[in-house]
Amino acid sequence: MFDLDGVLTDTAEYHYQAWKRIAEEYGLFFDRNANEQLKGVSRRRSLDLILEINQAGQRFNEQEKEQMVREKNRIYRNLLKNITDRDILPGIQGFLKEARERGILLAVASASRNADTVLNRLGIKPVFDYIADAGQIARTKPDPEVFLDCCRNLGVLPHSCIGFEDSQAGIEAIRAAGMRSVGIRVKVTTLAPDLPYQGTEELDVQQVLDYFE
Repeated sequence: MFDLDGVLTDTAEYHYQAWKRIAEEYGLFFDRNANEQLKGVSRRRSLDLILEINQAGQRFNEQEKEQMVREKNRIYRNLLKNITDRDILPGIQGFLKEARERGILLAVASASRNADTVLNRLGIKPVFDYIADAGQIARTKPDPEVFLDCCRNLGVLPHSCIGFEDSQAGIEAIRAAGMRSVGIRVKVTTLAPDLPYQGTEELDVQQVLDYFE
């Protein structure tokens, strides 16, 4: 089971640009270090974190917050029009192809409500047996809900699954789901992945399977 951003592709720059524009519009501080804290969490939780950084949680009512979230998504979706299959991270296409050839079930477990759009533009949506609908996931990572949703829809038990993540919240969610974890450039603060890699180009299907055998 794969996270989307940071594992299959990297739209972090687009997220950063969209949130930066929102922050500037509303007089909020936001930089690349702050952006790192948003990895693996939902759009609304991202806004809450930005407001916490600015100690501005009480400055805006719910209607204003919803407007900020919608506007951020509009900006982000416009930026996504630039994505092509060239934006698939190194090694991912070959890794997915070999996994499919071996009959391994594949799923996308992402907090992004734009996952379908991104996967279609990358041209890899048909590779996956299931793509979690973030709109139907009530609790975001580090809660394991999205991974357990994938398990249910694939008809498999968590302990037989491997999750691929690039964020600390994602690794915690995988562990909470009872799955094994592969980390891609994870900045460890609380919980290390079972099998760490420094980049997607290092991924090898047989190596991963042998490690968790």
